[in-house]
This record gives sequence, C-alpha cells and structure tokens, in this order.
Amino acid sequence: MLGTQIRPARADDEERIGRFLTGLSLQTQTLRFFTGVSRPAASLVRALIALDERRDALVATLDGEIIGHAMSYRGGAADVEVAVVVADQWQGLGLGPRLIDALLLRAAVRGATTVGMDVLGENRRVLRMIRRQWPDAVMKVVSGSVEVTAMINRTSVFAE
Repeated sequence: MLGTQIRPARADDEERIGRFLTGLSLQTQTLRFFTGVSRPAASLVRALIALDERRDALVATLDGEIIGHAMSYRGGAADVEVAVVVADQWQGLGLGPRLIDALLLRAAVRGATTVGMDVLGENRRVLRMIRRQWPDAVMKVVSGSVEVTAMINRTSVFAE
C-alpha cells in the first residue's frame, strides 16, 4: 500500500482519530467496538491514543489522515490483548495484518509471548485471518464473541 505509514499514536492525533471513527461504517464500528460510535466520546478518543507501560497504540496514515488503528493492552487472559480497525475502503488489502505485526513486534520486545483478541462471531474475515496466522490458536465462543488466545511467533515477528 504505497504511501501508507505505520507509527505510534500521538496526543495530537485526537482530531484525526475522531474523523477516522466517524468515517467508519456502522458495520465496521460494530465489528471493532461491539456497538456503533457515531459521535465518539472524547474519553474513547483519548483511550485510543494512550501510550503507557500497559497500553500501546499504532496508527496507519495516508496523506496525514488515519486509515487504520491498532492497540494493545497488557494483562487479561494473554500477555497482550489486541484490537484493530481499518477504514472501510482499505479493508482486505493487508493493512490490518501489517498493523498487528507491528503491534506484536513492539509487544514481543517488551516480553509478551501470548496474544489475545475478542472477535464478534460474525466477523468472518478476521476469524479467517486468525486461523491463517495462528493455526494453533485457542478459540472459545462466549456470548456471541470469540475469545482467541495464541502464541506470538517470535521468529516471524522478528523477521519483519
């Protein structure tokens, strides 16, 4: 995807993240947040760009605008829990896996060995990607979502 950049989220991304979230279709919003976010709250926007010892966030940009977002949180059932969303017009082009790879590289450097995700059961595209990337992942259906736990393949992550 020529011209796209992946970089850590920054405090000055608040407005861009707000535009990004508002531009997502209701279906994409629901697949990522399990609900629509037509007018994203300031607290949600701040949480999506927060970086600290437990949280990491990356954005994919094109011409200065955000077209993808990935975040991780240390703790929970796995060493690191991840979530990713890509703008509707950029889905299916490999940006989501690129964001995940970059996020997991940063997590692995900090010592993470397992990754977890909560995926809506209807999100077939992401579930197929998980099966390809982590064929040994443990998947458990809970209340309409799929809880995924997998090992971070340090060899492929560090090959990036």
